[in-house]
Amino acid sequence: MLEVKDVTLKYGDFVAVENLSFEVNKGEIFGLLGTNGAGKTTTFRTIMGLLYPSKGYVKYDGEFVSYDTVDRIGYMIEERSLLTKLTVKDLMLYFGQLKNVDAKTILERLDYWLKRFDIENYKNKKIKELSKGNQQKIQFISALINEPSLLVLDEPFSGLDVINMELFVEVIKEYKEKGCTIIFSSHQIDHVESFCERLVILQKGKTVLSGLIKDIKKEFKKHTIKLIADGIEKDKLKAIKGVYDVIENSNQWIVKVENEANAMDVFEYVKTLNNIQKFEVEEASLSEIFIAKAGKKYEEA
Repeated sequence: MLEVKDVTLKYGDFVAVENLSFEVNKGEIFGLLGTNGAGKTTTFRTIMGLLYPSKGYVKYDGEFVSYDTVDRIGYMIEERSLLTKLTVKDLMLYFGQLKNVDAKTILERLDYWLKRFDIENYKNKKIKELSKGNQQKIQFISALINEPSLLVLDEPFSGLDVINMELFVEVIKEYKEKGCTIIFSSHQIDHVESFCERLVILQKGKTVLSGLIKDIKKEFKKHTIKLIADGIEKDKLKAIKGVYDVIENSNQWIVKVENEANAMDVFEYVKTLNNIQKFEVEEASLSEIFIAKAGKKYEEA
């Protein structure tokens, strides 16, 4: 289990992270979200033992991270840390041996992952010759080469197309099934929502939201209604109690309501329309909640 307890970290007078606490269990994927500069990378570096908190502590399996525990950890940072003049093979031998993995095992695992990611012919290519997406694959492999029991992923999907993004998700889920403790951040909030149960949202180093995603959605209360029908009038929708936004898309109407009960008032209006094809009530998406809690629209890095 990973335990982050009352962690505060300062750079001089600047507080990067303040009183942060959470736990991540074995076999759990935990999301750490926040706008740029919210303190996510600082938190990851503190977990890895690269930074030391001004207050509080981080423990993994009851121990502080040290040379004895770091070999069990895989870390993929947002800023690429690849040595671009080395070949993929030499780079992986270097990273793997830093984690006390023998050369034979490193090369066996490398062959497996290169084949898995469909880049077998890049084994003897220099890192600088690879595309951004393929460099991201190599960086991911470097985090897995020691078969970690704790996997820390800072923006793992950066530079990936949809197909390779799904491949990464598949691998992350496999590690979860093996009992690996996984914590990650991502600008792809739909992926956070699809395979995380719990998360923390940071804003300027402070926790603005934490807990089970299902509970967070329930407590947020706001809902979205998707409508398809003839004769919809925007002004009439906006006049209904609890409706705070109405959006007309090319193929349907999106109605935002303050809570689920207000959806019934919208339904009473919809019943008066013709050719009703769709009336769906959904909880707010994690993206909507993030925008509301973090205080500004989320932007791709």
